Amino acid sequence: MKIKVGILGATGSVGQRFVEILSNHPFFEIAELGASDRNFGKKYGEATNWLQQSTLDPKIANLILKKCEPDFESRVVFSALDSSVAGEIEEEFAKKGYYVISNAKNHRFDKFVPLVVPEININHFELVKKQPYGGGFIITNPNCSTIGLVLSLKPIIDKFGIESVNVVTMQAVSGAGYPGVASLDIIDNVIPFISGEEEKIETEPKKIFGKATEDGVKLLEIKISAQCNRAPVIDGHLECVQVKLKEKADAKDLIEAWNNFKALPQELNLPMAPKNPTLYIYGEKYPQPKLHRSYDKGMSVTIGRLRKCSLFDYKFVILSHNTIRGAAGGTTLIAEALKELNYLK
Repeated sequence: MKIKVGILGATGSVGQRFVEILSNHPFFEIAELGASDRNFGKKYGEATNWLQQSTLDPKIANLILKKCEPDFESRVVFSALDSSVAGEIEEEFAKKGYYVISNAKNHRFDKFVPLVVPEININHFELVKKQPYGGGFIITNPNCSTIGLVLSLKPIIDKFGIESVNVVTMQAVSGAGYPGVASLDIIDNVIPFISGEEEKIETEPKKIFGKATEDGVKLLEIKISAQCNRAPVIDGHLECVQVKLKEKADAKDLIEAWNNFKALPQELNLPMAPKNPTLYIYGEKYPQPKLHRSYDKGMSVTIGRLRKCSLFDYKFVILSHNTIRGAAGGTTLIAEALKELNYLK
């Protein structure tokens, strides 16, 4: 029997991705949708400006939108809420015994809230047992650019260790939500600033790669410098990465580490788990958002242009789908792992 779930913030761009991914999911069934007070009581199909290329399921379109209040029948709730309101609403749900799996930033650095990329730190799920919400809990998905970065770093850290990282991002406009960046700002342009983004990329990996303890997560000691840019691409975050290794490695060793990397989601054969979480693509012009963002359900991080670096040890380019792997798809993968590991009782 499928687990009934609710989606908070269902009409937004990430909320729509949740609807798209969960509409025919083998584990979960969309039972309830929450939205802002102005859309409360409307049919989902009437209230939402459907932006996805897939067709909206008529059954979902006819669901009546509820207020984002903890009176849902579904105990599992996905949050695609804007950060301006997510913090308080998510806490209210957790205190009432709901399992909140959130894409919002608000609780990412709460002491006992796991910040999870399933291929990296599923063991952090244990932290929920220390949360002060009774039977409920909150688990968070990292920033969209962080996810692509940490997945590319994980196989390297495991085999060779990393001392420092420099990353420059070129992020898609869908990362700003809908309606997002004004057309006159982004067409024929690149904007070298995204509010709060550099701080997230410089701090979140330290928690993701950290060690879960009785007192929360002991952060990994690693130096990360980030510069973030908004680029005129619809979907797909491209990142230019430089790494200084702790142990020497040949280029072929790094490529082999990426291409052979597997983790528990792959072992469990979870529905949203890609066959290859990280995949190296040969060709001096690859990866590219237009060509590679949707690889393996949009859940794989594609990597290319590996070269020696005169300042660090190596430099390379990574690409990840920001609204799938970096948002609704990554959060759904968390829920799948929670279900298979018996956290959704």
